[in-house]
Amino acid sequence: MASGMARKLRLQYWLKKAAQGRDIGFMFEGKIVALRPVEVVSTDYALQEYGLSPKEIAVAEKRIHAELKAARARGELTPFRITQFRQDLAGE
Repeated sequence: MASGMARKLRLQYWLKKAAQGRDIGFMFEGKIVALRPVEVVSTDYALQEYGLSPKEIAVAEKRIHAELKAARARGELTPFRITQFRQDLAGE
């Protein structure tokens, strides 16, 4: 079996080919899974995912910010520290 690094390099090889416009597909559980570049447009995420209009998004944004501010004031939120997260993962 290939080492983790060898698998990573192989995947990078195929990702690079797909990014260059080559049609790349893998057989997985009887299906072909394609690799191809896609354009990600997050500006309409709330519309696509939740069906919200721009006005509804603005109202939701204000409400969410107010809820976060109140939760922060009540001490209900814990700051995320990437260094602490990495230490926790490493079991330190």
